[in-house]
Order: sequence, then C-alpha cells, then structure tokens
Amino acid sequence: MIYLLNILFFTFFILRVLTIFISAFNEKRLKDLGATEFGIQNSKLLIVFHFAFYAGCFAEKYLNHGDYADVLFFSGTGIYIFSILMLYYVIYAIRHVWTVKLLIAPKNYHQVNTNLLFKYIRHPNYYLNVLPELIGLSLIFHAWFTLLIGFPLYLIPLIRRIREEEKLMKAHFTSYS
Repeated sequence: MIYLLNILFFTFFILRVLTIFISAFNEKRLKDLGATEFGIQNSKLLIVFHFAFYAGCFAEKYLNHGDYADVLFFSGTGIYIFSILMLYYVIYAIRHVWTVKLLIAPKNYHQVNTNLLFKYIRHPNYYLNVLPELIGLSLIFHAWFTLLIGFPLYLIPLIRRIREEEKLMKAHFTSYS
C-alpha cells in the first residue's frame, strides 16, 4: 500500500507542477502585453504554503504507519480528484489569463469570465480547487497535524488573496459585480 501511496502522491504532485508551467507561460505572455502584478509578497507566501502543505502531508505519511486503505483514503482521493478536475477546468475556462499570481492585463486582453461556473461561484479556483485539494490530500495521508495547523495558516494568505482579487476586479472591470 505504501508503494501505491508514493505513486499517488507523485502523480498528484506532477499534475500540480504542470500547472506551474502553465502559469509561468501565461505570466510571461501577460507581462509582455503590459499586465501589472499585484500582491507579490502574498503570492510568494501562497506558493510557499502550498508546497509546505504537500511536504507536511508527505512527511506525516511516513510518520503514521497506519493502514491507508480505509474510508478516509478513498474519500480524500475522491475529493482530491474533484479538486484537480476543477483546477484544470478553471485553467481551460480562463485560458491565457490563469496564473498563480495576481496579474491584471490590459482590458482588451483581460475579460471577465461569464461562464456558468464563474457566474455562480466567485473564485472557483480557490473554493473548488485549492481548499478541497488541501483537505483531500490531508485525508489521503491521514495528515491531521498538517490539516489542523497548516490549513488555518494557509487560510490567512488565501483570504488576503481573495480580498485583493475582489478589490482589483471591481476597480478594473465595470462588468464585474
């Protein structure tokens, strides 16, 4: 089972790393078009916290020598798969403006997404991807310490990011309500 867990963890990690490459590609293009970056320090903090959360879950996996083929493992796997599907859907939906950083491109390039998902759920990347991803990963690896300590700490920069993003979207796009 530990072998399967390692494969699962690294598969999840690779899926997440691929999004970093997508983000970097989009960031370069947006900056070439004159995009402005906001919340630079908070973005760095979110990236560090995200990798630290993964590392914490992985470390706890090795410290906890329990049986992982239980309801928590399968529930966590389902939640995590849902979160990754949502992440890739969000990337698909907003395509060239999706980054892990907070960038606002010129108005003729950066549009407000009116897709059904974005219409009814503000910030689906955070609420349907990031939060379920962290919870799912914690459940898979029975990483209770990481969940109970790391998750609330992660919420601090995430809430700040959501507030910054809301403020910027309202200031830059009249169609954003």
